[in-house]
Amino acid sequence: MRLNVLIDEVLRAMAESAAKRGGPVPAVTPDELAARVRAVLGEAGGALPDRGTGPQEAVSAITNLLVYGGADPADPACAAHLHCPPLPEAVAADLVVSALNPSLDSWDQAPAAVTLERELVTALAELPGFDPGRASGTVTTGGSESNLMGLMLARDRLPARTPGRRLVFCSQGAHFSIRRAAALLGLDAVEPIATDSGHRMDPAGLAAALADCERAGDVPVAVVATAGTTDTGAVDPLAEIADVASAHSVWLHVDAAHGGGALLSDRLAPLLRGIERADSVGIDLHKFGWVPAAAGVFLVREAGAMDGLETRAAYLNPADDVAEGYDGLLGLSLRTTRRPDCAKILVVLRSLGRRGLGELVERCHDLALLAADLIVADPELELVAPPVLSTVVFRYRGTDEVNASLRRRLLRQGRAVVGRTELDGRICLKLTLLNPASDVASLLSAVVMAGREESR
Repeated sequence: MRLNVLIDEVLRAMAESAAKRGGPVPAVTPDELAARVRAVLGEAGGALPDRGTGPQEAVSAITNLLVYGGADPADPACAAHLHCPPLPEAVAADLVVSALNPSLDSWDQAPAAVTLERELVTALAELPGFDPGRASGTVTTGGSESNLMGLMLARDRLPARTPGRRLVFCSQGAHFSIRRAAALLGLDAVEPIATDSGHRMDPAGLAAALADCERAGDVPVAVVATAGTTDTGAVDPLAEIADVASAHSVWLHVDAAHGGGALLSDRLAPLLRGIERADSVGIDLHKFGWVPAAAGVFLVREAGAMDGLETRAAYLNPADDVAEGYDGLLGLSLRTTRRPDCAKILVVLRSLGRRGLGELVERCHDLALLAADLIVADPELELVAPPVLSTVVFRYRGTDEVNASLRRRLLRQGRAVVGRTELDGRICLKLTLLNPASDVASLLSAVVMAGREESR
């Protein structure tokens, strides 16, 4: 069946199923939705039937399940996670990539896309203030992969054998992927550094911890600073942390998966002062960027830092092919088969430009400030952490149990998708505003109503 016919069927099924859902999520329990999914699959003989149903029915059935049973980030009442509503032009570019099914590991699988990614990395290297003539990088699946690469490059610059433990230092609010990456890389421990009242890493505490590490005969592998924590959106004091890391000759990686988008905004970019001194940076364009996941970017200030990734495989990049310019991107990534996610990013950059994207970032920031004002003015709500970027942490003035259950009530009713976290030992609610069309007043009204219902 021709692709255009199936695309028409997808669009029809999407519109029909979104109307049936009627809100940001379906008004069902998890068990009810799971039963519905299994029932539809069962009509065709299960997930792997003996005989297929044909392309049109299969596309229609799975699209209906995905859309009806989805959480729609474009809905004004969907504001729980770092999950943006993708721009249509980015979705269209993603379709082209899926249709062509190219891979960036060798030139002959993706001739134009190889150059497209190189040009994208060169352009994005200027965002944190790197010299594009000296920098390098790659498109990743997101912050977790970028953090893994940053720690791997930091580890690999050390001598093969080092005395003592090999340690990574990050704030108490750093992403959990730092610990996972350290474990995967065989590093000995991740040392959390205390944070201040704004949930930012304390540079003095970092300096003391590094000094203790060296006195004990251990090896500081890397310092990881965070620009936009998942809990509060806090941005560590990057310039001061860079001073400390430099004084101890330690690799500095900045996890800017969320906050890197602030570099697109003239108003918010100063929050990341000092990021230009990092050795490596991770930025996600599927957060502030409005590109479908996955769309992360990993950047290094000095291209030579990635030399250890260079790999020669006779079937992908033989030396004589490389000498003639037929060279893919195998030596820049942890992955071999790798789709050109650069395409959807480039379409958005070309469509909106830095200024247009910056305006969207600032609109989300304005919504967060508005939400904070509304929370402060409402006697039934409590502002827990003032917004830095686009995250607002608050509570309904009730017990932890009420705050936890009201969020599930909103999901069960299909009314709103609100985030949850814990700060200072208390269960908190969270708005993560990546949709410039979010209706924060209605979201907060829904929280208050659900809180009253759960308190009865």
